[in-house]
Amino acid sequence: MSGIDIQEAITAAHRDEWARVIASLTKRFGDLDIAEEAAAEAFATAVEKWPADGVPPNPGGWLTTTANRKAIDRLRRENKRDDKHKEALVLTDDDPPEPLGAIEDERLRLIFTCCHPALAMETRMALTLRMVGGLTVPEIARAFLVQETAMGQRITRAKAKIKAARIPYRVPAAEDLPARVSGVLAVLFLVFNEGYLATGADTDPVRHELTAEAIRLTRLIRALLPEDGEVAGLLALMLLTEARRTARISASGELITLGEQDRGAWDAALIAEGHRLVRERLAARVAPGRYQILAAINAVHTSARDVRDTDWSQIVALYDQLSRLDSSAIVVLNRAIAVAELDGPEVALADVDRLEDKLAGYHAYHAARADLLRRQGRSEEARAAYDKAIELAGNTAETAYLTRRRDQLR
Repeated sequence: MSGIDIQEAITAAHRDEWARVIASLTKRFGDLDIAEEAAAEAFATAVEKWPADGVPPNPGGWLTTTANRKAIDRLRRENKRDDKHKEALVLTDDDPPEPLGAIEDERLRLIFTCCHPALAMETRMALTLRMVGGLTVPEIARAFLVQETAMGQRITRAKAKIKAARIPYRVPAAEDLPARVSGVLAVLFLVFNEGYLATGADTDPVRHELTAEAIRLTRLIRALLPEDGEVAGLLALMLLTEARRTARISASGELITLGEQDRGAWDAALIAEGHRLVRERLAARVAPGRYQILAAINAVHTSARDVRDTDWSQIVALYDQLSRLDSSAIVVLNRAIAVAELDGPEVALADVDRLEDKLAGYHAYHAARADLLRRQGRSEEARAAYDKAIELAGNTAETAYLTRRRDQLR
C-alpha cells in the first residue's frame, strides 16, 4: 500500500472510529480526559506504525485495543485509581451491552449523550465537537470566533465540571431528547460549516465527509423528532447549501461566489427536497426558529435562475425576522451584504463599519468591507481590507479568491 493510501486509511479511521473509541474508553474508565488522550495516542501510534506494518485487517479494533493499553499505562503511571486499574486490566469487555435507548446510531447517540443540559450551551457544543466531531481545538475556536487558548480552557472546564458534578455518562431516553436537541443541532450545524468552508490552511477547502455526515445525522434526528420544526429547518438549510457544493470551487482551487456560480451545476434533487421542507414549515403556520429562517433565505437564493433574479427585498425581510431571534454580529453582517444589493454599498458599509469592535478578528468581516469599498471605487481602502481578510482567512480557496480580487484593484 502506498504512502497516500496509508494516509487515506488513517484519515478514514479517524473519521469513522474516533467517536466509537472515545465512547468505549469513557464507558470503561469514566474519565473524558483519559479517553481523549488515550485515543489521540492510539491514532498517533497508527501514524507511526501503519506505514511500516500495513493497515491492520480491523483498524477499529486495533485502535480500540491500542487506546485501552495507552489508558492502562497512564493509570499505572498515576498509581492513584486502584479500582479503575483493576477494571482496566481486562481488555475484553464482558459486560452486557448497554441498552441503545431511543437512538440506534452510535455516533448520534454519543452526541446526544455529550450534549448534557447541565452544561452551558456553548460549553456542551464545544466539548461535543472535540470529543465526538473530532474537530481540533483551533477549528472549534474559529467556529466560535474566540482565541484558541480560551477555547481550550472552556473545554477543560467542561470536563472538570462533568467530573466534579458527577454528571453521568448515560444514554438519553426518548423523553430526554427534546431537552438536548437544540445543542445537538448546534453541534451538527458547526460540523457542517467546517465541512462547507474548512478553516484550516492544511485541509481541503471543502470537506465533504463532514457535510455528508452532518446531513446523515440530521436525517436521523428528523426521523426521531418529525414534528420539530428546527430539525426540519436545519436539514433544509444543509441540503440547499450542499446542493451548491460542486459549483463552489474552480478547477484551479479558487472559491466561486454565489453570484458567479454555474447554477446548472447545482444538485436539483437536493434543492427540490430542501424547498419541500421549507414549504412544509411555512404551511405549519408556526413561528419559525433560526434554522427555518436561514433555510428560507437559502430557498430564495436557490429559487432564482440567475443572480439578477434574486428577490433581495425578501432576503432582507427574512434577515430582519432572524435578527429578532439572533441579534449576533454575524447576522447583522449577512443582512448588510443583502442590503448592499437592495440599497447600495454606501448604506451597507455604514452597517458593516459598526461591527468592527465585534468582528475585527473575523476574515469575512474584512472581506465584506473590501467588496463594499471596491464597489464605491475606494481602491486603497479596499486593498487594505483585502489584505486583512487574506491574513485572517485559513481556507485556501477563499484566500485565492480574495488575493485575485485584491490584485484586480487599480
